[in-house]
Amino acid sequence: MEPVAVGLIGAGPWARMAHAPMLAESPHTRLAGVWARRPEAAAELGAPVFERVEELFEHCEAVAFCVPPAVQAEYAVRAARAGKALLLEKPLADSLDAAQRVADAVAESGVATQMVFTMRYTAATRAFLARCAEVEPFGGHAANISGALLGDHPFATPWRLERGALLDVGPHVIDVLDAALGPVTGVRAHGHPLRWIGLLLEHEGGAVSEASLSMAAGGDVPPSTIAVYGRTGNAVLPPRDGDDDHFARVAEEFAATVRKGGGHPLDAAHGLRIQRIIAEAEAQLAP
Repeated sequence: MEPVAVGLIGAGPWARMAHAPMLAESPHTRLAGVWARRPEAAAELGAPVFERVEELFEHCEAVAFCVPPAVQAEYAVRAARAGKALLLEKPLADSLDAAQRVADAVAESGVATQMVFTMRYTAATRAFLARCAEVEPFGGHAANISGALLGDHPFATPWRLERGALLDVGPHVIDVLDAALGPVTGVRAHGHPLRWIGLLLEHEGGAVSEASLSMAAGGDVPPSTIAVYGRTGNAVLPPRDGDDDHFARVAEEFAATVRKGGGHPLDAAHGLRIQRIIAEAEAQLAP
């Protein structure tokens, strides 16, 4: 089968580390070109650089995004209206209204979508979720603590420095707990967006979970953890060891999503649902 021609919007650090090599190296995709606000950065990614995003659309059948959430929301709508399948980063947008506009554009155009909730593509997470289904789960907890907003860390970008851990790592943690314990039906949040955030999640079926999030912790911090407990046992997601080739799975599954013309479990509609939870939690936090 011919590889899916994917255009990339964005040429920042994450594009260099993840998206560009993923799309270029997978046998299932082809990096057809790049458009970015800094053409000199786009030129470093080893693919044709286009001056206008519309020119990129003319040379690809799908578009991947590696830009801040507000920029993704703007250009995802344009790409969907151009009939391009979408490989979207989390969060879907910078606001619930913008996320809804993306979801509406996808629904109107009928394009295929898939989101890069990276944790969900690892072999360890998939084994963890399979185990969760066996233990009749009723509760769980998660902690994702780092110092990524401190100093000159590559992820200390303006939107993260403004919005904090909830909008950045929150989607990953909420998404995994949602998959492990059942769809989230309610959230209570406390703390400060740029320091420490505590979440209490209520799940369909009666399970509950807690999550602690921070990207402002100094010094050495313990690895992130997620654990689920049930009537017949428990499941613990081990720390990432860096050996799992999850980006290869992202590319392979996205190509399949595009070719079959249908949805992926982690599609834009799912991203919108996670965004609703985040928006509700953000509204409860101190400014």
